[in-house]
Amino acid sequence: MAHYINITDTIYDITEKFPETIGLFVANGFEQLNNPIMRSTLGKTVTLEMALSMRKLNQELFIEKLEETIKQNLPDLTSGLTPTRKEEGGDIRIEGVLPCPIRLPLLEKFESWMASQKDSMDYKVDYNLKSANLGLDDVKERIIAADGNADALSDLYLSAGFDLFFDKSLMGRYRDSGTFEDISDMKQINPDFDNDSISLKDPKNQYAIIGIVPAVIMVNTAVLGDRPFPESWADLMKPEFENSVSMPMKDLDMFNAFLLHIHRYYGDEGIEKMGKALLRSMHPAQMVKSHISKDGNKVPAVTISPYFFASMADEKSPLRPVWPKDGAIISPIFLLASTKNREKVKPFVDFLYSKEIGEILSSNGKFPSTNPLVDNHLKPDQKFMWLGWDYIHSHDIGELIKTTEQLFYQAAEKEAL
Repeated sequence: MAHYINITDTIYDITEKFPETIGLFVANGFEQLNNPIMRSTLGKTVTLEMALSMRKLNQELFIEKLEETIKQNLPDLTSGLTPTRKEEGGDIRIEGVLPCPIRLPLLEKFESWMASQKDSMDYKVDYNLKSANLGLDDVKERIIAADGNADALSDLYLSAGFDLFFDKSLMGRYRDSGTFEDISDMKQINPDFDNDSISLKDPKNQYAIIGIVPAVIMVNTAVLGDRPFPESWADLMKPEFENSVSMPMKDLDMFNAFLLHIHRYYGDEGIEKMGKALLRSMHPAQMVKSHISKDGNKVPAVTISPYFFASMADEKSPLRPVWPKDGAIISPIFLLASTKNREKVKPFVDFLYSKEIGEILSSNGKFPSTNPLVDNHLKPDQKFMWLGWDYIHSHDIGELIKTTEQLFYQAAEKEAL
């Protein structure tokens, strides 16, 4: 992979050459870099190495994020992929994030499909489709800047998780105004998600869900000791698992979905017990290697992980994935379409809801699809834990995320003392 920055570069040089990195710096505690005067003064005297050291951030992981941010704003000359971002003052705009493991195959399909539409599509399309690990900070900034003006919003949003679409300071404020509508015209979704125990189809016909990111349990049998093998989320709340569980807390979509579901089914007490269970925060890619930790930290007995990463665990390792008996927690991949340019947006909704895209989600990434023509290869015992639309529509989800986070962190801090 090409390297665009060096650890000895100044913050000023990096942000001047690659302004798209400012959002990443700000999101990681460098709020002062929002101020151009601070970037041009203090930024000239501080190197990347110094800045990361001051914030005690992992150099390797942060530089990887910087490189990915920069790369996604450049054409990929080796693969032939279009840039993940095109801003030319188009007639419609599409934006959001794609799950990391399937981002490239999805973009390849997107590029191919766009090329096939050249003759029939007589309007310009802008898009910004990033990798999920880069977060939604810039998307949120534009939504906040719209300040209630629906015409200033993009025409199509794609993202996993709950905070962007339900927080009343973000997209939630447009929920009751008829700004967005499920225009997929799909009457029946995949029976995996439409049966006696679950229904992912929004009865208010506002939100569409094209697939899900399931969270499961992964057990390190070498560290478990004589503790009973956990088979459910409830098992992790038992005293024997205090200070023993790692979670992907920096993966906000998954983490927020986890907290919401635990609170929905186990209340404040469940959140507090999960806070006590926390040992450390780990990225899912680290989790599948956690049995060989060499960083001196205590190895977790259990990790909470997206099903995709859990399924990657080496069979020769002591890691064993567990589909919880009380259901894998769902982080939905939402598709939110504006009604203002319905005819222009509709082809993109149909494409993202297609069997072809559904199969990429389901097979390549183990992100089960809601398309009824896709076989998700799920076993009868692979059930899901779902908030339910009645619960979503009757609660302020944005506020609930904040209160559950506060409860969780308070419990985790007390356990650390």
